[in-house]
Amino acid sequence: MIEESHFETFLYISKNKYQIFVQDKDNLKNIFNEEIEVDDQIELDDLSKFLDENIYKIEKIVNSFIRNIILIIENEKVLSVDISIKKNNYEKNTSQKYFETNLIDIKDIFKENYHDQIIMHMVIINKHKNDNSSLFDDSNVNDNYFYLEVNFISILNSFTFIYERLLKKHHIKVEKYMSGSYIKSFLNEEQSEFSIMANQLNNGLNKNEVKLVSKTPKNRGFFERFFQLFS
Repeated sequence: MIEESHFETFLYISKNKYQIFVQDKDNLKNIFNEEIEVDDQIELDDLSKFLDENIYKIEKIVNSFIRNIILIIENEKVLSVDISIKKNNYEKNTSQKYFETNLIDIKDIFKENYHDQIIMHMVIINKHKNDNSSLFDDSNVNDNYFYLEVNFISILNSFTFIYERLLKKHHIKVEKYMSGSYIKSFLNEEQSEFSIMANQLNNGLNKNEVKLVSKTPKNRGFFERFFQLFS
């Protein structure tokens, strides 16, 4: 039996392919991987059959029921929006708490203007550096102001509802949404495996991505590797 905390189940849906894979989070390898090509459209009956066949196989392998899944969507309905704020910084405040407060503010701006969207990724745009450096550094602050720009990748709530309802029939809850295009943007010669990259990004590979958690999180330390905001 494989401990549930050691694996993650992903379902990828696009107009060209359905893929379901289970990743060993510790060893970065597939426990299970199955995919089928589809003809430029999403057929819910075919997707339901695909889930029927493969959820059963996965549960036999891990000897456990699949209760949660990470849903990866690649579709033209995925929205990408950049939002920035610029504030006077009279106190020259560069603390983590100040930075986190502004992240919450900018997330609230997005939610107010795009209330019908589910946030898939919230990524800080660091124009001062080209590397994958830490979220929190002094490069966003000068002597006069604090500047922050964030890229939001999201999907319509009404679009996801049909998949949530379908998965509910299999007693599975969507734990998180991810963008297929976002994942593919990180693929390179060193790492060309989509499933492994999805797992790595889900577990904090991009240090400039803010982790969104549910409104009832488990007890956690205040400071972790990257910020956590309530979704």
